[in-house]
Amino acid sequence: MNEPVVIPPNPRIGLALGSGSARGWAHIGVLQALAEMGIRPGVIAGSSIGALVGAAYACDRLTSLTDGVLRLTWREILNYLDPSLRGGGLIQGEKLFKFIRAHALDTAIETLPIKYGAVATELDSGREVWFQSGSLMEAVRASISLPGLMAPFEHEGRWLVDGGLINPVPVSLCHALGAEQVIAVDLNSDLVGRHARQRQHEVAESEDEKPDESSIEESDFWQRVTEQLKNSLQTPKEMLLSQLFGEGRVPGIFDVIASSMNIVQDQITRSRLAENPPQILLTPQLSSLGLMEYDQAAVAIEEGRVSVMRQREALLKLVK
Repeated sequence: MNEPVVIPPNPRIGLALGSGSARGWAHIGVLQALAEMGIRPGVIAGSSIGALVGAAYACDRLTSLTDGVLRLTWREILNYLDPSLRGGGLIQGEKLFKFIRAHALDTAIETLPIKYGAVATELDSGREVWFQSGSLMEAVRASISLPGLMAPFEHEGRWLVDGGLINPVPVSLCHALGAEQVIAVDLNSDLVGRHARQRQHEVAESEDEKPDESSIEESDFWQRVTEQLKNSLQTPKEMLLSQLFGEGRVPGIFDVIASSMNIVQDQITRSRLAENPPQILLTPQLSSLGLMEYDQAAVAIEEGRVSVMRQREALLKLVK
């Protein structure tokens, strides 16, 4: 039996994996589809969720990560959360980080077989921070610290937060790592206004007919979490819950965080890509997925693959 052909990484090709919370599982589909076309980037730069998927790919753990996220259920995701009103974020992230450690090596970035970089933002100064050496796990932890939701990460005396605040699609880091041709993945191109549109639709439906628990869509993570918790929480805590998740026409904290981040990242992405455009831009269409719907990995992965197929001809020309 012939052994499968192993495609060596191409140091000329860089892949910039953008931020986008749960939509970031689309990066898995992108990497899978590129591999099937014989394209293996030798440079990976990631921001936020892109840093996580890029790390798994760089240390040859993408298959493990894929298997793990495809098995995730919303109850398991809820168990990974460790909410707290202290520490600069509603979620401290230690339980979530255990999941990350299970699917990526805690190794030094400089020992990886391909060049890897992650973007974070320094909280005090707003400066862009690039991780190009040192602990891979620390790079990922810093890059995924979504402000207001996950606690910031302290690194060498600096507090760091999500890389998507300053560089949502890190094409510039790919070039700095030596890539000559860059493929970029923008997960936020169709998101502005998504939460407002969804809330208006839900309110309109509720005015037409009385809400029924059986009508709650299984794909809406936060709505499911709300219903689950409301069944067991006492009245004072229910009041806090309504503030977090929203009630009626009034957006909750998570709605505000998500919509605000969408606006900021969309504007910054447009500006950064205009001054430093990639050779090819992939744009998975995932506005139907919410901020924390990590249990919808199959949907995101498939759309990642589809976004590659839409650019198939241009991608093949790029690597000739």
